[in-house]
Amino acid sequence: MIRSWLRPLCGVLVAVVVVGSAACTASRVPPPDGPVFVGSPTSSAVPSSVASATAAPTASAVPAPTVSAVPGATRVGTRAPVVDHGPRTGAKVALTFDADMTDGMLASLRAGRVKSYANLRILDLLEREEVSATFFLTGKWVQRYPDVTRRIADNPRFELANHTYGHAAFTGDCYDLPSLPVDELAGDVAKTFEVIKPYGGRQTRYFRFPGLCHDAATLDALAPLGVTVVDGDVVSGDPFATAWKPLVRAVLDHVRPGSVVIMHVTEANAAMTDEALPHILDGLRERGLVPAPLSEVLTTA
Repeated sequence: MIRSWLRPLCGVLVAVVVVGSAACTASRVPPPDGPVFVGSPTSSAVPSSVASATAAPTASAVPAPTVSAVPGATRVGTRAPVVDHGPRTGAKVALTFDADMTDGMLASLRAGRVKSYANLRILDLLEREEVSATFFLTGKWVQRYPDVTRRIADNPRFELANHTYGHAAFTGDCYDLPSLPVDELAGDVAKTFEVIKPYGGRQTRYFRFPGLCHDAATLDALAPLGVTVVDGDVVSGDPFATAWKPLVRAVLDHVRPGSVVIMHVTEANAAMTDEALPHILDGLRERGLVPAPLSEVLTTA
C-alpha cells in the first residue's frame, strides 16, 4: 500500500512541472509522532567489510552475506522495518539525497536531451561548509557517475545507502515509474549493494523505495537482506520544481529534531535543489539544528 499521506503527482520518466512541495517522492503530510525510529543495529547478515575502489566497479553476482554491524542492519529473515525519523531529542537532523537513474534517464543523457543527473553544486556546498549528508544511490547512477560516487564515498561526513538498481517500482500505481515484480526486489537491492560496495566509505544497510512506494509484500521480500527501510518525515518537493523558495519553506516549516529530509541530487530532474540548499542550511542553523549522518540521527538517544 502507498501510505495515505502520499499524493501521486509525477513520475521520473514524465517531464511534469511540479511547483513547491509537489514531488516524485510526493507532497505528503508528515506522519504523526510515534515510536518509528530504529535504535542500534542488531546482529545481521550483511556483506563483509569493503575497500575503496581504484577503478569504476561493475555489477557482479551477489555472494552470501556475512555477519557485520553496519548501520541500518536488521535481523535477517524478518520483515524490514520502516522508519520516518529519529528520536525527537537533541539537535541532529539527517539531510538525505536520492540519486535516481532509470533507463529512460540514461536514454535522455545519451540523446543529449539533458546535461546531467549529478548536481555537483550540491556536493561543492556540502564539502565547503563541512555538512554531513546521506546519499541513497541507484546502481545505474553509480555506474553512470563512478567518479562522483567515489567523491561521495571519500568524504567521511557522507554515508552511502541503497535506492534500488534502476529506480523501478515494486508496487502498482507508483508515479508512472518503470515496474518490476516483487519477487525480483531482493535481487535488485542486493545487486545495488554490490555495485556500491567497492567504493568503500561509510556504507550502510539503509534502503529507500523509489517514490516511497511499499507494502507488506515488498517489506517481506526484503527480509533476506537485513535492511532498514527509510522513508522520511520532511519532503522537500524538489523534483521538477521551478522555484527554490517553496523548497525552503517545505523543509523549514516541518523540520524538527530527528527529522529525515528528502532531497535529490539528480540535477536535470531537481534543478532548484542547489539554489534552495544554502537557505535551508541557514534556516537549520537559526533553529539550532545540526545536519548529521542518518545513522547518528536514527540512533541518538
